[in-house]
Amino acid sequence: MDSDPPFHETYKTLFAVTKPLNNEWLASVTAVEELELPLIDLTWLSLESPEKERCKNDIARAANEWGFFQVVNHGISRDVLEKMRDEQVKVFKQPFQHKCREDKFMNVSAGSYRWGTPTATCLRQLSWSEAFHIPMTDISSLGDTSIFSSSSLHQFATKVASLAQKLAEILAEKSGKKSTFFQENSLPSTCYLRLNRYPPCPIPLFGLMPHTDSDFLTVLYQDQVGGLQLVKDGKWVAVKPNPEALFINIGDLFQAWSNDCYKSVQHCAVTNPAKERYSVAYFFCPSYDTVIESCSSDKPSVYRRFSFKEYRQQVQEDVQNYGYKIGLPRFLV
Repeated sequence: MDSDPPFHETYKTLFAVTKPLNNEWLASVTAVEELELPLIDLTWLSLESPEKERCKNDIARAANEWGFFQVVNHGISRDVLEKMRDEQVKVFKQPFQHKCREDKFMNVSAGSYRWGTPTATCLRQLSWSEAFHIPMTDISSLGDTSIFSSSSLHQFATKVASLAQKLAEILAEKSGKKSTFFQENSLPSTCYLRLNRYPPCPIPLFGLMPHTDSDFLTVLYQDQVGGLQLVKDGKWVAVKPNPEALFINIGDLFQAWSNDCYKSVQHCAVTNPAKERYSVAYFFCPSYDTVIESCSSDKPSVYRRFSFKEYRQQVQEDVQNYGYKIGLPRFLV
């Protein structure tokens, strides 16, 4: 049984309609240049000031100027990362029909497995990828009958959750809002993992559509194939892979909470014609009832108060009505 989703058969109409736009399409998914993100060595956080403070300042500066940065010496061993990658390969090589019946054959919640873009009306709206969305609360309940190794997932998730909490508290402190907000509102029970696979694609397509993340921050572990792109100074650039690093990006909620001190920037994944690509993202989210309130001592609030539930509902409504997410502009004062 084939493990790949039936992209060509399912979206054959879109391929036929979009063929005349090939040159324009190629330009739209090809970045101008490859850049290396700000690199931050977290070893400095274990030292005394001023090195520790300099490291914190570097984190805040990268979140403000880029919205993305990479961290090394992050406390997650190579062994844990490699086991996570092996786990992904094993899971995604399962027959496609089994993945579609994940509750029966893989012992994970129904709806965890997703692929393509059901609402796509053109190739620009199609994500050439498949993914498992796994809430942190589900990881500990994976039993012996699950194709997933609860040990591998739990080790990775626990470590990356701790890292996300640490970085969020540093960013809060450096925005002048040092508090227990994240400890109280962003618990492991409100966060989730997304395991991604991007199959080889014969023509240039998005593996994941351009978007911003609807969370506080995201921690990404990716392989060395490359394909992550982001907007910097108004243009798309490719992110150079780094085998030693984890990649961090600011989400919409942190931009609002920090009153635009930190930036949630558009990013995407593009396909590779010959190689499959794997990544796993940890989304640092609050509970649905958490209220996001932007405030600053030196300027008025940019956004009105809103709950995470309200934000998610608005995003879903916009995607359904317009085919894309509008995001934070909906919540401007």
